[in-house]
Amino acid sequence: MINNNLTVFLADDDQDDRSLFLEALVGLPFKTKIKIFDNGVDLMADLLDPNSSLPDILFLDLYMPLMTGEECLQDIRNEPTLVKIPVVIYSGYFDISKINLLRNKGANRFLQKPSSFNELQTLLEQSILSIINPIESESFVIK
Repeated sequence: MINNNLTVFLADDDQDDRSLFLEALVGLPFKTKIKIFDNGVDLMADLLDPNSSLPDILFLDLYMPLMTGEECLQDIRNEPTLVKIPVVIYSGYFDISKINLLRNKGANRFLQKPSSFNELQTLLEQSILSIINPIESESFVIK
């Protein structure tokens, strides 16, 4: 088990995806504390609250109501207190031009939502490890 105590934030409007993510994360060899949001407005309010602790890694769904993941990413990268938070875009949508745009806007990784629980666990572990111990040659897209 990795001894890091990680705080993980997930912003995703889909209840089933949030539940699956949480179940998969709990089964990984990391000590984690997770905070879940169902929209970008609540996420940003929490991130900007000086009394709230910041995450070690943020998984951000791309398409949410009220405020999209792309809008959140842009605000995070424009806010000096948040700019260093590692952001993994976590989406079922896969378009290489959009992915490149998100990378240019400051996303650290792009994780395509997989179709199976076991694959989700594997990809979550890869995503977290790639943020904890980055390797220069590591792929931006994890799928």
